[in-house]
Amino acid sequence: MTVQDTPGTHLVTNQPPPLTGYDVFGSDPALVEGVRRHDAAWAVDALTSLGERAGTDEAQEWGRLANDNPPKLRTLDRYGNRVDEVEFHPSWHRLMEVAVGAGLHASPWVDPRPGAHVARAAGFSVWSQVEGGHGCPISMTHAAVPALRADKALYDEWVPRLTSYVYDFGLRPPASKQGCLAGMGMTEKQGGSDVRTNTTVARPSGDHYLLTGHKWFTSAPMCDVFLVLAQAPEGLTCFVLPRVLPDGTRNPFRIQRLKDKLGNRSNASSEPEFLDTVAWRLGDEGRGVRTIIEMVMMTRLDCVIGSTALMRACVSQATHHARHRQAFGDYLVDKPLMRNVLADLALESEAATALMVRLAAAVDAEEAAFKRIALAVGKYWVSKRGPSVAAEALECLGGNGYVEDFPMARLYREAPLNSIWEGSGNVNALDVLRALGREPSAWEAFRAEVALARGADRRLDASYDALEQAVADPSDIEVRARRLVEQMALVLQGSLLVRFAPPEVADAFCASRLGGDWGTAFGTLPPSVDTRAIVERATPKVG
Repeated sequence: MTVQDTPGTHLVTNQPPPLTGYDVFGSDPALVEGVRRHDAAWAVDALTSLGERAGTDEAQEWGRLANDNPPKLRTLDRYGNRVDEVEFHPSWHRLMEVAVGAGLHASPWVDPRPGAHVARAAGFSVWSQVEGGHGCPISMTHAAVPALRADKALYDEWVPRLTSYVYDFGLRPPASKQGCLAGMGMTEKQGGSDVRTNTTVARPSGDHYLLTGHKWFTSAPMCDVFLVLAQAPEGLTCFVLPRVLPDGTRNPFRIQRLKDKLGNRSNASSEPEFLDTVAWRLGDEGRGVRTIIEMVMMTRLDCVIGSTALMRACVSQATHHARHRQAFGDYLVDKPLMRNVLADLALESEAATALMVRLAAAVDAEEAAFKRIALAVGKYWVSKRGPSVAAEALECLGGNGYVEDFPMARLYREAPLNSIWEGSGNVNALDVLRALGREPSAWEAFRAEVALARGADRRLDASYDALEQAVADPSDIEVRARRLVEQMALVLQGSLLVRFAPPEVADAFCASRLGGDWGTAFGTLPPSVDTRAIVERATPKVG
């Protein structure tokens, strides 16, 4: 039967077109404004180019194929020799080539001008909307650089290769590669986030150490070098562990298995075993956590960026669908209740974007005190909001959203990840309490930031006053930690939106998140909110 002979029952109507052929960066006013606001206007042309590429059919297909064809572990070659290699679909490599070529793994270190981290955050957010899994090695490579500063010789050896804009995949001696990638290995099966319980042992041997142990989660095992934690004679220590040694021999790095994850399917997460594996000490013995925390702080920021990107992708899919889909006599976007849902989702996305950009700006400005507390607050809250946004946005697409043929299913499975990586919700909430208790300058920096919006909105002022009282009350503070951090996040986001967002966005956020007129589900904004303006601002412009 030819296409022309297809029965009329197979005629497809009232289905929205795929969301392709648009500028992912330029269609996000909140992100564009944030980039310009925080000294990164110089990057707009490059971000526009990246955004246009992210919106192509080709890039979207790369993301689909990389997840439909997850990496495969090959422990032995055909002759029985141990190789411990992971094979990726070509689409993964195309995603990586663009990310590395755009400097998403290194640009602030290569060109540390004002706004460099903001520009990189915007680019990472834009390209992550194509596919989230490949961002893991990009993030870890970017974050390894500040940690390597603890040892000049190791820094000089590795950083020129880690900051190369050439994607050079394959296990070869580092000196023979045009570019390298870095990973990390901290957690072990018995402790998880409690890394001080690690049992991997590091034994001194000449100018290096020999490590023996088993890591529980080590993502992107095909990276060229890893920062790992192990127990040296003087306590938990950070080490630099290459996959291939300078003489070309492969370092013992036995990949026992790849994790079968809920989402993040394109990215290989492994359990490596070390058997007298060669590594070099980074920093002093016994100060491993303090050394590797430089890397963790940067990857925490990328968790905020990743969740922000995911929320923006969800909102884009939902608003695009509602703009084209008709039901009950009208387009969905013109239905007041649907528009309320979409506007509520858009508020969450815009608030996350404002906070993400502000955190990146704090890295640029070396605002250590503010970054110390606000990064933990942002990591907790933004990554927590991702799954809720994904679930509601999926529902906006109805049954299509629940089908793997559509991108919403992949976004939904990806959504919980950033709340787990680099410290779960409780870890970050307790980290905020530590900052409040031990570093008064962190709280003062937070207060100073929020005070910039003092007097602009009565609901924000009232929420800030309530927060001050909550922080000053030490009773049961650990039990109240999550509530306290949520208050801090909402007040901080509110202060940013009141200062920088359009009035309709700031008013809707304060009325709902801070004014008490907000339900437990999305779509409960008060009738006074200009939902049409908010949705129009958030809808991607195609063509």
